[in-house]
Amino acid sequence: MLAAPSPYDVLFEPVRIGPLTAKNRFYQVPHCNGGGYRDPSAAAAMRGIKAEGGWGVIFTEQTEMHHSSEITPFIELRLWEDQDIPSIARMAEAMKTHGALAGIQLAYSGINGPNMYTKEVPLAPSALPIRTFTNDPVTARAMDKKDIADLRRWFANAARRCRTAGFDLICLYGAHGFGIFQHFLSRATNQRTDEYGGSLENRSRFVREVIADMRDVIGDAMAITLRVSLDETIGDLGFSNAEMRDFVAMNADLPDLWDLAHGAWEDCSGPSRFKEEAAQESLVRGIRALSSKPVVGVGRFTSPDTMVRMVRQGVLDFIGCARPSIADPFLPNKIAEGRIDDIRECIGCNICVTGDMIQGMGRCTQNPTWMEEWRRGWHPERMNPKGDSDSVLIVGSGPAGLEAAWGLARRGYQVAVAEARSAFGGRVTLERALPGLAAWGRVVDYRLYQLRQRDNVQLYADSPLTADEILEFGFQHVCVATGSHWRSDGVARQHVVPIPTAGVLPVFTPDDIMANTLPSGHVVVFDDDHFYMGGVVAEALVRAGATVTLVTPAPYVSDWTRNTLEQGTIHRHLASLGVDLVLNTGIASLGTDGVELACTYTDARRPLGCDAVVLVTSRTGEDGVYRELLAREAAFADAGILSVSLIGDAAAPAPIAWATFAGHRYARDLDGAPLGDALPFRREVTALAPA
Repeated sequence: MLAAPSPYDVLFEPVRIGPLTAKNRFYQVPHCNGGGYRDPSAAAAMRGIKAEGGWGVIFTEQTEMHHSSEITPFIELRLWEDQDIPSIARMAEAMKTHGALAGIQLAYSGINGPNMYTKEVPLAPSALPIRTFTNDPVTARAMDKKDIADLRRWFANAARRCRTAGFDLICLYGAHGFGIFQHFLSRATNQRTDEYGGSLENRSRFVREVIADMRDVIGDAMAITLRVSLDETIGDLGFSNAEMRDFVAMNADLPDLWDLAHGAWEDCSGPSRFKEEAAQESLVRGIRALSSKPVVGVGRFTSPDTMVRMVRQGVLDFIGCARPSIADPFLPNKIAEGRIDDIRECIGCNICVTGDMIQGMGRCTQNPTWMEEWRRGWHPERMNPKGDSDSVLIVGSGPAGLEAAWGLARRGYQVAVAEARSAFGGRVTLERALPGLAAWGRVVDYRLYQLRQRDNVQLYADSPLTADEILEFGFQHVCVATGSHWRSDGVARQHVVPIPTAGVLPVFTPDDIMANTLPSGHVVVFDDDHFYMGGVVAEALVRAGATVTLVTPAPYVSDWTRNTLEQGTIHRHLASLGVDLVLNTGIASLGTDGVELACTYTDARRPLGCDAVVLVTSRTGEDGVYRELLAREAAFADAGILSVSLIGDAAAPAPIAWATFAGHRYARDLDGAPLGDALPFRREVTALAPA
């Protein structure tokens, strides 16, 4: 008997890309991960998991194709010479294990490549200062005709290496302001007066030549895709959406697929605070009709219904995903199996981006196994077998506690979760009510849904527990995940001891704001936390009718959000709300009718009158019951307790992704053999060349 048609069947139709056929419309667009050339096996295993999860097309991150253009300190892939082939070949092999097409994104960074490692002189269409996140004081040299001929040859050489490595697709990077093709296409970066500058036809010449050169090398064995910017959004000089459409129409059959991405990276991958799902639809709609070649676009697609609409309305041929493919590598398979409620939806927090920005290792708030597939052997859909013990009590139901419970339940333990409040979810349940953070609630929604399907999990709300009560229950393991609270004394980075105060000015914390205990009048928000909370609190107060001044010792509002691609948007948003932004300034003391400000650099003081202050400074772990239990350690054996652990914010407050990771790690490690002094993960070490 034939299976009943699914409303999502269109997503699983095969689609041609040049000489190749993708098995479905799920297209993991290139995305960075923090591993790159430093951790190639970790990156390969991560892509291989996506192949297992059902993606039809899977791409690497941007791959530097020549040593004369590299973006140190950022860690991407490198394909500078033949000795780079084995590491990327491992990725291609992993991608193709379940029938996916394996793609590699080739990048020549041009005006974005400061060459801090190679010390080569940067090359670009025109001589302009290098544009990087780190504002490097370097200027690119304008390419002459020989340079252009050389660059064409280097792309051909890179294509040959890609073919040798076993890739099916090559993506030429010309979007987000990062790729040489966009630099030639945009009048902002191409000020040439020869046949490569001026008219759109001339500015298109370089990409036409490179694709022709590459086709001579790869023949019909591979397909070429072109990633282009939908709109640079920088005014008359920029590559606008209208000009981009002219470019596609003029070169309709140039690539085998058009890969469309909005403006700068911040525009394309904006967080859920400021970008809805399918936010780029208006820029993409209608482009499909300009070419016979398929089109892929992105938009943090999390809803299968939205994906179907994109295809049926002729907006897209492929559903491009980066962040959603990180949050749930098995998204295609779950849709195919009708398991929509089992999808770990991307919350758009952009913690994944920080792995690239800080040159660390990638993290995901929803998927703590991301980039740990090879390092720790973690699989997003499978847990290790249960150990010798049977029962675990988890005290606290925040992101760490819920993730620990979900992991332990899958391993087969009997799990009880005790939550002191009436609502489960800890900090996430509180924060999701703040402006712009509603999507973050999926962290709780997903885990509670999963836990409520299990007969080996019991959830208890309104259940604050004492150490005596815990000792009476008879659980073999106790996991304390009781979260944290915001300090009201100002201790953080500027002040390592409490801020001096006259004790008269009303002082609030984010906990008060989330409890709807709001100050009024003129409120100073002091942000020495530097992530999202200071800006979110300021917005909440403005919406409640207060006049707000945000003071921060940092040179940027919400300084650390530069790593999540939202700092500029936050600044503009708060300014549009009328928030007075005072940078490079701390609070020296709290007076009777205001605060004393202090310049971060000179310590110059000045008063600022206000009616109240909100201190967004640091958090303290709620570890009281844990310490009480440790004080009763002598009673553990009689109570049948084998271990007591402290995890998540209760142990060390950090972003939510740190909490879900801590919960997952606890669930994986329970009953495991002690590691001693051994590393808890694998790593790759560079081999020494002959002396």
